[in-house]
Amino acid sequence: MFDIGFSEIVVIAVVALIVIGPERLPKTARMLGHLFGRLQRYVNEVKSDINREMELDELRRLKNEVKGAATEFERSVQSVASDFHSSVRSVEQQLNQAGLQQTANQAGAETAPNQVGAANSLSAPSTASSSEHALPDEPSRQPTLPGFDKL
Repeated sequence: MFDIGFSEIVVIAVVALIVIGPERLPKTARMLGHLFGRLQRYVNEVKSDINREMELDELRRLKNEVKGAATEFERSVQSVASDFHSSVRSVEQQLNQAGLQQTANQAGAETAPNQVGAANSLSAPSTASSSEHALPDEPSRQPTLPGFDKL
């Protein structure tokens, strides 16, 4: 801060001794020491307050960055999860439609021989009962995957 050498301090002490006098010089030097100590403490407090504010500002900025990254990550996870759920739903619908078509095809294949058998029954009696070839009341539906039936 100040560049004061030993020779300059000696000159200041001699001038102070002449101006103040030998009786009041120790008291004045002690008072100047206390004032200089207070000034140093005040400067150190101001420096520490400034450093603390800079650190707090940096921490706030870091907090906002982390919070932004977390919300961005949460949005991306939610979008991936919704894409996954919609994909699972579409696969489930496709499987259900394929199952319906398969049961419809099986039912159609079972009724065709019955119709041929009914045509033949005019000429010959049939030994098969009609309950064997009955159509199911409701087509079989693939069960939903656990956890996806709530969406």
